[in-house]
Amino acid sequence: MKKKWLVIMMTLVIAVVAAACGDKNTASNGGSTEQATGSTTSTTAAEQSELEITHKLGTTKVKLNPQKVVVFDFGALDTLDKLGVPVAGVPRAGNVPAYLAKYNSAEIENVGGLKEPDFEKINDMKPDLILISGRQSDAYKELSSIAPTVYVGVDTKNYMGSFKENVKMLSKIFGKEAEADKQLAAIDDSIKALNEKATASGKNALIILANEGKISAYGPKSRFGILHDVFGMKAVDPNIEVSTHGQSVSFEYIAEKNPDYLFVVDRGAVVKSEAGASSVKDVVENALVKNTKASKDGNIVYLNPEFWYLSGGGLESVAEMVKEVSKSLK
Repeated sequence: MKKKWLVIMMTLVIAVVAAACGDKNTASNGGSTEQATGSTTSTTAAEQSELEITHKLGTTKVKLNPQKVVVFDFGALDTLDKLGVPVAGVPRAGNVPAYLAKYNSAEIENVGGLKEPDFEKINDMKPDLILISGRQSDAYKELSSIAPTVYVGVDTKNYMGSFKENVKMLSKIFGKEAEADKQLAAIDDSIKALNEKATASGKNALIILANEGKISAYGPKSRFGILHDVFGMKAVDPNIEVSTHGQSVSFEYIAEKNPDYLFVVDRGAVVKSEAGASSVKDVVENALVKNTKASKDGNIVYLNPEFWYLSGGGLESVAEMVKEVSKSLK
């Protein structure tokens, strides 16, 4: 009987010891699992510390929250300013929009002109990110050798789509997604209201660029096509040639088309023009144009060229473009 109890007691002891060892091994394995998970999390965090951005000129890896940013595109500068993101360098040899005049400060590096970047200055700055658009396309390769370079020009054939993609991309890089979404939602609401207003009016329109006595017209899917494609203004001529510089037209053309609204973008107001050139109003509102419905009804509208010509595609510029057209509609 004693032997039987002895055997039982020894069995229990062995079982307890085995269980303890098992718990120890489990705890040890559990610790290893946690470390592995932590390593995985760390790796994921490392992967998330940069974005791979595909754009018109290539694919670029950009680190999140870059500290030193050079911006050649005024639309992107507008967006970063609206989101409160600091900028290190801009092309002050160009025409920085007046509403972004603070970037003319000596605290901001002058990185050359819109078409002639100062490569030496940019290289000395050692930027973390460079943002460019059409005018700097030819310099993409050289700029990319200095720092990650991303093309952020707006695709006029898909204005709102590319505009939103740029804003969301920039907001993600700098951790400003919530603010960007809020701004975009407000713009969407204002565009919806404008489109309904424009459609209900049944009026057509023509938008022209005035430049030192010459004029060019823009239609749907063009540089200023947002007026028709997004805002809802019917094009008086849907067959205007799509070109960066617009379709060269005469004042006879405007008289012939006889638009209900004539929108004018004055390039000379934001780009140095010849001394003594006539004012855009004197040029546009000649005898031929004065006989159009637009003139007779007081619907010749001079748009802010900073928003339309210099910095289109920014959070503030697009919002202001909507306001201008909406205000002009009667």
